[in-house]
Amino acid sequence: MTIGQATAKSETTYATIIAAAMDMAAAEGIGKLSLGELAKRTGISKSGVFSRVGSLETLQAAVLDEYDRRFAEEVFMPSMGVPKGLPRLISQVNQWLKKIGDEAPRGACLYTAGAFEFDDLAGPLRDRLEQGVARWRASLRKTVLQAMEAGHLRPDTDPEQLVFEIYSLIIGVMHDVRFLRDDTAPKRMARAFNRLISTYKSFNEVE
Repeated sequence: MTIGQATAKSETTYATIIAAAMDMAAAEGIGKLSLGELAKRTGISKSGVFSRVGSLETLQAAVLDEYDRRFAEEVFMPSMGVPKGLPRLISQVNQWLKKIGDEAPRGACLYTAGAFEFDDLAGPLRDRLEQGVARWRASLRKTVLQAMEAGHLRPDTDPEQLVFEIYSLIIGVMHDVRFLRDDTAPKRMARAFNRLISTYKSFNEVE
C-alpha cells in the first residue's frame, strides 16, 4: 500500500467514525458518545477509534465541528445568496426549519438538545455548545439589524427580543416534532413565524 493509499484509507476511516458519532449524538445526545460504542457500531477496534480521534472530548469537538460545517452548508450559505434584510432573515429561518424537518427522523439538533443536556453542567463541552448557539444568534441579530437599516422592520424593533422569539419558536417546533411526534409542527411554526414578522414589519412593508 502506498503512502497515498494509506492516507486515503485513514481519512475514510475517520469520516466513518465521525458519521457514526454524528448519528449517535443526534439520536442519544452528544454526552452519550462513547469510544467503545463507536467501535462496536463501526466495526473498528477501540484502539483504532482512539488512534484517529483521540480523547472523547476531542471526538465531541470534532462532531460539533462537522455539525457546524453542515449547518453552514445547508442553512447559512444558501441564505447569503438572498438579498440583505427581511428576505435573508426569512430565508435563514426557512432553511433552519427545513433542516429540522430533515433531521427529525434521525434525531435532534445537537445544539438545542445539548443546551438542555448540559444546561446545568460546567465544562469545555458546555462552553463549546454555548459558543455555537451564541454565534448563530449573533448572525440572526445581524440580519435583523440589516432589515431595520433597509426599512423592512420597524425602527423600534428590539433585535434581541426578535431573535429570542424566533429561537423560542424553533425550540417549540423541535419539542413537538421529536416528543409529540407531530408532523404538522413545522407548518404551524411557519405560520407562527409569519404572524410574528407581520408585527415587526415597517409600515412601508405591510401589504
